[in-house]
Amino acid sequence: MGALLLSAMQTWQFWAWLGVILLNILIVWLLFRDLLRRVNRREEESSSSDDDQQNNNRNRFEERDEGRIFAERIQWPVQHLQINCQVMMSIVGDLLYITQRSLSNTYFPVLHTPIGVGSAFEGWTPSEEYNIVYRIFIPITAPRGHSFHLELGNEEELPSKNSRIRVELECTCAREQSFGNVLCFLHQPEEELRRNRELNLLQTLCTGSYLDVHKTSFWFQQMMKAAWKFLPESARHHVAVLPSRRSCKLRVFDVFDKIRFVEFIFGVQQGDSDIFLSSEKTDAIFTPDTVWPQSCTVAEMKFFQYIKAHAPQDSYHLRCMQLCARIVVGNDFTTYVLKTVVMHLLNTIPLERWCRREFLQRMDDIMQYLHSCIVEKRLDHFWLGNEQMPEEFILPPDFQTSRPPNLFQHMAEDPNVHARALREFQELRDRLKRLLTFGN
Repeated sequence: MGALLLSAMQTWQFWAWLGVILLNILIVWLLFRDLLRRVNRREEESSSSDDDQQNNNRNRFEERDEGRIFAERIQWPVQHLQINCQVMMSIVGDLLYITQRSLSNTYFPVLHTPIGVGSAFEGWTPSEEYNIVYRIFIPITAPRGHSFHLELGNEEELPSKNSRIRVELECTCAREQSFGNVLCFLHQPEEELRRNRELNLLQTLCTGSYLDVHKTSFWFQQMMKAAWKFLPESARHHVAVLPSRRSCKLRVFDVFDKIRFVEFIFGVQQGDSDIFLSSEKTDAIFTPDTVWPQSCTVAEMKFFQYIKAHAPQDSYHLRCMQLCARIVVGNDFTTYVLKTVVMHLLNTIPLERWCRREFLQRMDDIMQYLHSCIVEKRLDHFWLGNEQMPEEFILPPDFQTSRPPNLFQHMAEDPNVHARALREFQELRDRLKRLLTFGN
């Protein structure tokens, strides 16, 4: 009996001790669980705090990014300009291919690869889509048996506004012996020339010895009419040739009744430079048909391509130029004046600083630069005497060494013009403020 009692006592002690151990384990587990919850809560609070901090930082950054705020307010015209330009260049390329084939055995000027120029191809046109003029520059060279000689006129006036292109006949007797189908207009008997009914360039597109802009433009207009009929697009589009003495202007209607305007201008390259003698008109009231003024149009297109290649992808320099072009509409200042200002600044301000965040600062720089030029009555031509010109551009020697012409010379000569320019500038600033504030 005593042995049984002792055995029961030992069993009870065992279960008591086991209960105490399990109770301690439970208490430790509960304490550990509570500690774990506290740690997790702190981590969540810390993470939330970090997120709030990041959001606050982002908000402060966006507050500083005023350029984005104002840029989003503005109603920008033509969002797919580059695609439209590519479409037009494709059509133009097909037109010229047909034209070149038809001219392969003639004595008319040789047409070379077209170059898209002007505000559309430079990427900053201020116009709505239906008002854009796609300007195409066609380099031309003399046909076989002929040569072009550039006469620049007054060498003290650059770019020359009175330059001409003299056409001379060249002996092709050697080629005639080699190929058999080449006439020499210098030495072929007149009877044989009449029998072949071949006319040289002097007899078709020249006035006297000089290439005639009006005759060249009219000839090209007829070529475009003929070539258009062979294009597949002619079944879906309608084209009309508009009257012009110094270019070829086309109005193209597509199946959706959208209208596109294309203008072809022609030019002869000055040596191997980026400067051409072109069919563009001058600012004179009347420009003689034998005058081909010096043109920087191709160089300007090349400049904007250069900037695009070297600027960051999100550069806002074209937006700045587009805005400038919009505020000068109806103002005495021309688009070219603002374009000259922007080109000067693009050539001096680091390109990474033309980003959206500094959009307002760059617009202010443009206005300040223009104002200082008006006050000083001087705005230098960009392409002449510019010591900061990038090496990628090829200019004639006299362009590099001459003193830059003053585009504001008229202000220096007439106090009334200068006073009016100051008033017009204030109107420009007011227009810019309205555009930035209200977007249109």
